[in-house]
Amino acid sequence: MPQSEQASSSPRRRFFAQAAAGVALVALAPGVRLAELAVAASDDEPVTDAHRWGLWVDTSRCASGCDACVSACGDEHGLTGMGRPETDAQWIRKVDLKDETTGREVSLPLMCQHCEEPPCVDVCPTGASFRREDGIVLVDKHICIGCRYCMMACPFHARSFIHEDLSGQKTHSPRGKGTVESCTFCVHRVDEGRTPACVEACADAGHHALVFGDLNDGEGPLAKALAGAESDELRSDLKLNTAVRYSGI
Repeated sequence: MPQSEQASSSPRRRFFAQAAAGVALVALAPGVRLAELAVAASDDEPVTDAHRWGLWVDTSRCASGCDACVSACGDEHGLTGMGRPETDAQWIRKVDLKDETTGREVSLPLMCQHCEEPPCVDVCPTGASFRREDGIVLVDKHICIGCRYCMMACPFHARSFIHEDLSGQKTHSPRGKGTVESCTFCVHRVDEGRTPACVEACADAGHHALVFGDLNDGEGPLAKALAGAESDELRSDLKLNTAVRYSGI
């Protein structure tokens, strides 16, 4: 069901949408509206479902102890520098897993999985959580009321809440105290034809564990990577059809 129909069909959604209008505006990067990123990939090309952006993670290449992707994400989106490291947000976090039966260990990055059927969107009362036509899941900070329903609904614990006053924000990545945030696949880069910062940093570190591309492009680098290796979705039992796939887990 289209987002507009969802909002109009639910009295509860209408109530929260009206309540949100009375909430003080959050302090976002000047001159930026994240909602605009849902409309156009560029001035000349609107976002369509012709593309579905995704990511492949080869855990055999992901080095335990390496945080190049995490650091690059923090730098790209201004997530660090709050003065207390424990308050710095992480849109990507590294997770080390060990099979207790075989003793095999793997390390992998975990972030928003950009689901085709995102639970975060389903539970959002204002429509702040939304999925672009090309599959990228975002949060419009202008209408997020900080209820955190989406955080509870996400099976990957990939969303976080901003408690701190913010300064030095990036104009391409607006944030706001009292709102929820998560990985955006570096949507500003994607719309410019570039790859996400984490993918670039992983390649620069010499690991090449991350491949980003269009799941709809059968001849593209992502489709070819997925065709050449077995891959899995996290929590495939939930049938979310995630855009992030992992090999070696």
